[in-house]
Amino acid sequence: MPIPPNAAPDPSTAPSTARATAREWTGLAVIALPCMLYSMDLTVLNLAIPSISEDLKPTASQLLWIVDIYGFFVAGLLVTMGTLGDRIGRRRLLLIGAAAFGVASVLAAFSTSANMLIATRALLGVAGATLAPSTLSLIRNMFLDPAQRTVAIGVWISSYSAGAVIGPVVGGVLLQYFAWGSVFLIGVPVMVLLLVLGPLLLPEYRDPDAARLDLASAALSLAAVLAAIYGVKQIAEHGLHAVPVLSIVLGLVLGTVFVRRQKRLAHPMIDLELFSLPAFSVSLGAYMLACFVMFGIFLYNAQYLQLVLGLSPLQAGLWSMPGAGGFIVGSMVVSALSRRVRPAFVMGGGLAVAALGFGMLVVLPAQGGLAWMVASAVVSSLGLAPVFTLATDLVVGSAPPERAGVASAISETSSEFGGALGIAILGSIGAAIYRASMADAVPPGLGALVGPAEVEAARSTLGGAVALAHQLAGSEGAALLDAGRAALLHGLRLTAGICAAVLLLVGVLVAARLRGVGAPENPHAGALPQR
Repeated sequence: MPIPPNAAPDPSTAPSTARATAREWTGLAVIALPCMLYSMDLTVLNLAIPSISEDLKPTASQLLWIVDIYGFFVAGLLVTMGTLGDRIGRRRLLLIGAAAFGVASVLAAFSTSANMLIATRALLGVAGATLAPSTLSLIRNMFLDPAQRTVAIGVWISSYSAGAVIGPVVGGVLLQYFAWGSVFLIGVPVMVLLLVLGPLLLPEYRDPDAARLDLASAALSLAAVLAAIYGVKQIAEHGLHAVPVLSIVLGLVLGTVFVRRQKRLAHPMIDLELFSLPAFSVSLGAYMLACFVMFGIFLYNAQYLQLVLGLSPLQAGLWSMPGAGGFIVGSMVVSALSRRVRPAFVMGGGLAVAALGFGMLVVLPAQGGLAWMVASAVVSSLGLAPVFTLATDLVVGSAPPERAGVASAISETSSEFGGALGIAILGSIGAAIYRASMADAVPPGLGALVGPAEVEAARSTLGGAVALAHQLAGSEGAALLDAGRAALLHGLRLTAGICAAVLLLVGVLVAARLRGVGAPENPHAGALPQR
């Protein structure tokens, strides 16, 4: 396609060996800001839930929507936003999303009712869906040299880990001295800074031949992802019953209709040829399964630290920092490794190291296991970080530069699905083990004294057992508490063993399927030809 007069050359046509300059590296620091904020926003909200409950007095259903609706909209709109960024420009979409995120943050901070907070959280989700695909696709186009792009994606992933480290500390300090709305306001100055520096440091990229956005495909993708994610989350929180199963089935049906529509369209929203490439499909699967085990085990780690070891939420957050630090270190060293070792073996080795970290939890001590759990988190983070970095790099590197937005969105959607499935499946396994272990731990007739709801809660969760134990006197309460802690630990150990086995299996498959993808000096060979 000839370049129109007075138009700048399309950077996507530059030689693949072009190296980034100081401007691109400075722009990368700007890109990291919204990513760090995204991660912080997830952690600080959990700390603010007690204050929100006290002030706005939401029902149980409203509280669930306050927590979940942000993730629903992010997951459902990632593919649409990635495609939109390819069409209108990734920088433009990022800045539009940043402005919307800042406005929604202010509205959320000053919400006067639970329904208002739910609505503003939904708006935050719409804006948040622009961040990951826009930032990652900009990296794809700013860093054309494969080795530099691996470093840049490592920084991008590390920014999420940095947000996870900073979030609990900042949130704890803010909630100690200010109202709960302050946890939303921390996003405003970050987005203002992005709006000021973005136009100065971030170049614009878009697909010059992009077709019009297919609204039917966008609606199908949104409905399919929302229905599936909703069903999975409902199973994780309330167990297996008809409504979430039907929701998942509906999501699968809509997803099938979406895929068939893409095959018929001359300009599909998703290029299905990408899935025929091992570098794309295998890396995508490894990324999703890594998220599956990582998010699934988080449920148990937090309960062990707080309900078994008796740490406060802030102390538990602080003790999670070494694991996040391991993730940052692992993301930074992967570039040096990938220059000497093929991506298949770096990822396979990382998955084996992560399996070792999860295997450590199989023998986690019942008491005094803080150092052992922290060490496990560090080892597993060091192993998973190269997988996240190289899998993301291979996914976005397989796509032509003009389709980087939708490739990035597919990558992040797989992460959302993997995390939701991990929480649902591994959480359900742990819940079943807990209930089975606690079936006979609650003394008969206790329901008549304290109420059947309290007894049922104690048989369902360790939090319920702790609450009931505080109502009982002496040895009876201590015995119930010991039984609940032992039941949780049994579920944690078994779940960790499952995670370790999954990681080992995936590691073998990745090493086998990707062994021919790229030499160490060119790890992205095998991508679709650029158009």
